Amino acid sequence: MNFLPVFYNISDKSCLVVGGGSIAARKAELLLKAEGRVRVVTIEVGDRLRELAATQSLEIEQRAFVEADLEDVICVIAATDDETVNGEISRLAQARNIPVNVVDNPNLCSFIMPSMIDRDPVQIAISTGGVSPVLARMLRSKLESCIPGAYGELARLAEEYRDEVKASLPDVDSRRRFWESILEGQVSELIFSGRSEDARVLLREQLQEFNVGTVKGEVYLVGAGPGDPDLITFKALRLMQKAEPPGISPDPGHGAS
Repeated sequence: MNFLPVFYNISDKSCLVVGGGSIAARKAELLLKAEGRVRVVTIEVGDRLRELAATQSLEIEQRAFVEADLEDVICVIAATDDETVNGEISRLAQARNIPVNVVDNPNLCSFIMPSMIDRDPVQIAISTGGVSPVLARMLRSKLESCIPGAYGELARLAEEYRDEVKASLPDVDSRRRFWESILEGQVSELIFSGRSEDARVLLREQLQEFNVGTVKGEVYLVGAGPGDPDLITFKALRLMQKAEPPGISPDPGHGAS
């Protein structure tokens, strides 16, 4: 493993992007999405960067990079089309222990930008260590097809009731089993169906039932239309994947067949 996977908090912190093309713009946009304070230094400013500067808090300085640009920044992205300039930025940043990413040159990077699936606040990062970004994007596409966007809302629901569940179920193992039943059961299916208020009502009911040990299992009937298994829906596949094998008693609160 050449890189340690981490998630870096850059909210309201100063970040530097050097370069003005479309790649630099994509990197700047990603930093802005993570709520960083982004400054771009570039001799030529591309159209996308101008659009970002017009609509978001993006600072652009149209000039050549100088070492003083590294003052008080917590990360640097070098995205110029000049390998010499990119190499100098990497050398200077690493000498100051500032995390630096040089686009398409992992040998000059102290951190790399993974291919990401964003289901805010759920984030999934996929990396090949810079060896094959195309492969990372292919894997991301495969995963995106089976991870609904509603997983973000499901995570926010868990955050909303986290303290209440902790107060009601002081035992760590009980909380784990309860959340497994919620995140794999009917509450999650209601979230995926866009019925968030119904999901909240059911979560409270299941918390009360869990406290007194009366949680019931669930049974789903899954079909594939005229019988072709290729016609199975993503929801049916999701239910089958989390079903208990025959002969094994499910944890309280969930089960499928």
